Amino acid sequence: MKKTWFSLGQILLTLVVVGIAAVVLWKLVDYYMFSPWTRDGHVRADVIQVAPDVSGLITAVDVIDNQQVKRGQVLFVIDQARYALTLRQAQATVLQRRATLDQARREDARNRKLGNLVAQEAVEETRSRVEQGEAALADAEVAVDTARLNLQRTTIVSPVDGYLNDRAPRTGEYVAAGRAVLAVVDMNSFRVDGYFEETKLRGIGIGQPVDIQVMGEPKALRGHVQSIVAAIEDRDRTQGTNLLPNVNPAFSWVRLAQRIPVRVALDEIPDDFRLIAGRTATVSVREPGRGRGAGAASASGAAASAGAAASGAATASAGAAASAASLTSARQPASGAAQ
Repeated sequence: MKKTWFSLGQILLTLVVVGIAAVVLWKLVDYYMFSPWTRDGHVRADVIQVAPDVSGLITAVDVIDNQQVKRGQVLFVIDQARYALTLRQAQATVLQRRATLDQARREDARNRKLGNLVAQEAVEETRSRVEQGEAALADAEVAVDTARLNLQRTTIVSPVDGYLNDRAPRTGEYVAAGRAVLAVVDMNSFRVDGYFEETKLRGIGIGQPVDIQVMGEPKALRGHVQSIVAAIEDRDRTQGTNLLPNVNPAFSWVRLAQRIPVRVALDEIPDDFRLIAGRTATVSVREPGRGRGAGAASASGAAASAGAAASGAATASAGAAASAASLTSARQPASGAAQ
């Protein structure tokens, strides 16, 4: 009778362990195969390339590498003496052309007063000189404004609040107009781009809450889905020389899921958190009704349950072996006594 109850206990314990293992296995499969999360996430930010609008030698640099800057803060100054001379030259040209215009106006007024004493052709010529002088003066004034603008733009300022890259310009370097000299990382544009498999997009919606675990950081960030891209590059199709589609051959039974970029806006950023564009992150989209970090908790809980189930199975096996040995030793003396 005792052996029968022990056998029933073993069977019941085995069924319980198998049931727990099945539940744990299903949780793991559901989390890793169907839940909208990915380890392929990266911190991103807008990078503004700062290029001067004028060319010249750098005479002063007011920043250092990797410095935090404010919008409108002076970064460096290009040789202002040359552009100041250009402005003075343009102003002198304005004075010269204004004097020429004044003389043309006096001649035109005198010819008009003389009336029929002056030939009509001469009157027309003096009037034409007045009009030409007015146009020349307007052109000179535009040159003055341009020279003044160039002088102002010899002082290069930061376009946004952010951080410089690791290579600030040096005094004495020559910079060309339109060529980037340094870059500023916009500190107000940090976000996270998660690359999700296309099979998991059904569980992702705009505005859905997201947990972000940046590699190497103990604290998780919170955000929400901001947007999902509308197209990605088709790398398996190109255009041939005869304008026909060139499609790469592939095995029909092997289909790799494409990864779709999903942009995540950050909601909460701790003061001591170091945001660096390019860092790796794990992005987990929370389903409605789940708390913060529910996906990670489910995975860790499933792993713990799996360990507990395996430990329980091992304990049950050891207990069954010990019980079988004790029953065998108990039966042997009884057989001896019967003989």
